Amino acid sequence: MRESKAKREERVQNILTALDREYGTELRCYLDHETDWQLLFAVIMSAQCTDARVNLVTKDLFQKYPDLQAFAEAELSELEQDIRSTGFYHNKAKNLIACARMLLSEHGGRVPADLESLTALPGVGRKTANVIRGNIYQEPSIVVDTHVKRISRKLGLAKAEDPEKIEYELMEVLPRDHWILWNIDIITLGRTICTARNPRCGECFLREFCPSAKPCKDQAVCAILKST
Repeated sequence: MRESKAKREERVQNILTALDREYGTELRCYLDHETDWQLLFAVIMSAQCTDARVNLVTKDLFQKYPDLQAFAEAELSELEQDIRSTGFYHNKAKNLIACARMLLSEHGGRVPADLESLTALPGVGRKTANVIRGNIYQEPSIVVDTHVKRISRKLGLAKAEDPEKIEYELMEVLPRDHWILWNIDIITLGRTICTARNPRCGECFLREFCPSAKPCKDQAVCAILKST
């Protein structure tokens, strides 16, 4: 059944209210960092790798290479071994060194805030750039990772397959003050409840607003959940 604009707006508001109630409205980042460039490098390493694994690696990595100059002067083969467990370490190491050099030579050692400059950095695509813009500069941005893509489509808030097109679709339906929170909350939901292989729709606090929700099999549990 086609959803009217008014009905969609109402459903979006209900979804956001439920997310705020469940997760709060505090901005959080799952990658450990102390500086802007540390977050940038952590995000680069997080491609096809878990945040938990990246945090294990950066705990020692950022002590061994305490600043951008140290990364710029790093031996490629040695850095590759330092980050080997994050996967795709050949390209990641090469990009980290090149990125450090470019930040020093063209940006005075600071991570730029604008999308064009960020995506010109080695190893930085639109997704990584938006993570930086949201977490470092609090610039409203939507990061479309696998969780955001999958769940936004399940919720009927996006139809496209291409992440950049989904980003623009979500910009149309979500208020700007929830763009960054959407990234954070949907990733949390995707890791805990709405998992890719076995979504637990019966436990999901968004089930009544989700057109893709599977019916709850245990009626007693459903009754309890419905009252919450």
